[in-house]
Amino acid sequence: MQQVELLFLGTGTSAGIPMIGCHCAVCSSSDSRDKRTRPSVVISYGETRVLIDTTPELRLQCVANKVDRIDAIVFTHAHADHVMGLDDVRRFNALRGGPLDVFADDRTFESLSSFFGYAFREPDPQQKLFRPHLIRRPIDGAFEINGVRWIPLPLLHGDLPVLGFRVGNLAYCTDVSEIPEPSFELLKDLDVLVLDALQHKRHSTHFSLEQAIEAATRIGAKQICFTHIAHALGHVETNRLLPPHMQLAFDGQVVTASMS
Repeated sequence: MQQVELLFLGTGTSAGIPMIGCHCAVCSSSDSRDKRTRPSVVISYGETRVLIDTTPELRLQCVANKVDRIDAIVFTHAHADHVMGLDDVRRFNALRGGPLDVFADDRTFESLSSFFGYAFREPDPQQKLFRPHLIRRPIDGAFEINGVRWIPLPLLHGDLPVLGFRVGNLAYCTDVSEIPEPSFELLKDLDVLVLDALQHKRHSTHFSLEQAIEAATRIGAKQICFTHIAHALGHVETNRLLPPHMQLAFDGQVVTASMS
């Protein structure tokens, strides 16, 4: 049976952990699982590697996790912690010797065009090694990447509509404060659910840990990995409070699910 694999490049909140100027127990922790870069993942199946979001630490994340190539990029939304590493994908253009498809909704492409408009123009042959070469693939429903169906999951991040994605029996839902009712239908029968869980205290644009547990319990996936984690949640201490099938994710972790 074919499987889909998810590699966590980063599991931290927008400020990263440790945060600048903070010396709390988690920011000062020697546990590598408490050191969290900004949230991004690589989804793999067969020989295909798809990057979801391009964080400010993208180059460091890819080097640390030996990500030597990607075949496409998918974006959840255009906040800075999810897009500002986009220029680094020029290295993947060089390694593959050609352009990369980029899948995003119209709102996200509008922001990407403002920040990185040069990356979506056909480059001069002499400049191809020095900037990204990207092809727009607008998301307006389910789409395919190398023969595998990707299902967009409409979510709310405060009042901003964002996307999660389902591939086979795996779903990735970062930056969530509300799951619209129709999206719960798209999250049935999962092996693995990755879900936003920022901190204990409630927040206007992210699930708290309590809210994430409540949503994950309703969805009923076999394995739940919480991401976009702030410094209020220490890895070991928090996981002791959670059931075995619900745990905080960590940078470099790999999880797998079935395709059907």
